[in-house]
Amino acid sequence: MIDNNTGKSWIRVVSNFEDFISTPFVDGINAVCWNRELAGDFFEVISKCTFAENMISLHEDALMALQLTDQGQVARSTLINDLRLLSAQGLLPTLNIIKHYHRDAIFPFFPTDVYSWHVDRSSLPGSTILCTYFGAASEIVANDQAKQKILIPAFRDKLKSLHQGVDESFDPFLVDNFFDLHYQIKDGAQIINLGKGNMWRLAIDHPGCKVLPCIHRAPVEKNGEPRLMMIC
Repeated sequence: MIDNNTGKSWIRVVSNFEDFISTPFVDGINAVCWNRELAGDFFEVISKCTFAENMISLHEDALMALQLTDQGQVARSTLINDLRLLSAQGLLPTLNIIKHYHRDAIFPFFPTDVYSWHVDRSSLPGSTILCTYFGAASEIVANDQAKQKILIPAFRDKLKSLHQGVDESFDPFLVDNFFDLHYQIKDGAQIINLGKGNMWRLAIDHPGCKVLPCIHRAPVEKNGEPRLMMIC
């Protein structure tokens, strides 16, 4: 449950989908939360799905095919309704069961996977929308409590050694490899857990965006506890 009086000027908390989808990112607000407490057994939905992969996506037809108890059916109805609400806005929501994401082992000193604090970027206007129904929830942090890692000398020097090119191509190298999207949080930074059931819209880096993109990360999954989440 997210308190409507968060005291965080960069977070706007709303109580319905209409306000959630229409609240603009202005005046420093770069995160919008539709505050919800959801009924139903979402773990039952997960338990009815057997898969060997690290992650699978569930579509409405697959959800409808599951044999569920009454509480599982309540959870399924919420999932289908959320898929339909977002699809009706012209969005492409994906419902995932996640054991774990891929870990970036190419640059051990500078991972660029989703477990790292990062922002999202697009060439088109938009936002990142997500909701965790079961398992560990994603986290966000205020922009003034983090620093772009490429501006930190220790990281920048290592990246220059990795680059080994002319100075003029260094900045494009950082962008092409997504290094510029990642952040180091400051000591004492207040991390905000997005919680279960709440739907969030996070500002992304795109042309015309009036606010800073929201810094976030995927949580490390608890051993043996998959996550059920929607993202678009």
